[in-house]
Amino acid sequence: MTFNNRIKQSLARRTFLAALGFPMIAWMTGCDSSGDRSPGTNAPSEVDNLEPATGVVDHLVFGFSDLDAGIAWSERTLGIKAVFGGVHPGAGTRNALLSLGKRQYLEIIAPDPLQPGIVGRFGDLKALSTPKLITWASGTDTIEEKVRLAKAAGYQIEGPRDGSRARPDGRLLQWKTLGIGNDLGGVIPFFIQWGTGSMHPSEDSPAGCRLEDLRFEHPQPERVKAMLENLGINARVESGSELKLTATLATPKGRVTFS
Repeated sequence: MTFNNRIKQSLARRTFLAALGFPMIAWMTGCDSSGDRSPGTNAPSEVDNLEPATGVVDHLVFGFSDLDAGIAWSERTLGIKAVFGGVHPGAGTRNALLSLGKRQYLEIIAPDPLQPGIVGRFGDLKALSTPKLITWASGTDTIEEKVRLAKAAGYQIEGPRDGSRARPDGRLLQWKTLGIGNDLGGVIPFFIQWGTGSMHPSEDSPAGCRLEDLRFEHPQPERVKAMLENLGINARVESGSELKLTATLATPKGRVTFS
């Protein structure tokens, strides 16, 4: 595939992330603006202290074709009913949230029927016959350190970028996000640092569940593992015919695993 074709395929994804306040990134690992490959794509990690993926999750993004169905799933399967979070204006989606414990939460995302259509990489939400764990965000208190690690590995970045939204009670949530350019898909997280004084969504979303495990499958597991390690994350990455994220939660109904 030519570089120009890859650029065209990434435009819709970038539009969606911009609408959510996420960084607009190239989505091609190790490519700079000229299309040259940058170093570090498969380079051994030089990060001394790797953190387990489960420990650095900020939130998981779980896709449904219908939000009400997603909320019903959470109550039926997990024993906790997710609460409506809000809409993403211009992106065509809305969400519901459920706490996974201290500074971790599950985001159930689905099409917003009051918007004309979905923009970007979640355009297939309406066609989902079953729910799908799409991607994840990694939380950090030092987003500039993630910038340093990404640059040291030769990855293209976008951000850190400021974002905010008003809660229903009028309180303002503020954050910074950092995107890492890649062609590996949702196994590679974006990074988020919440603003000082901003209430983390896990603090007032319905509680009772806890994240126990997060693992990945990918046709190129070594590339995924190397990139995560270069960003300071140690993860279980197994070989698979297609990209797949799998989470295990401790819930009032026992251990629940979903992908």
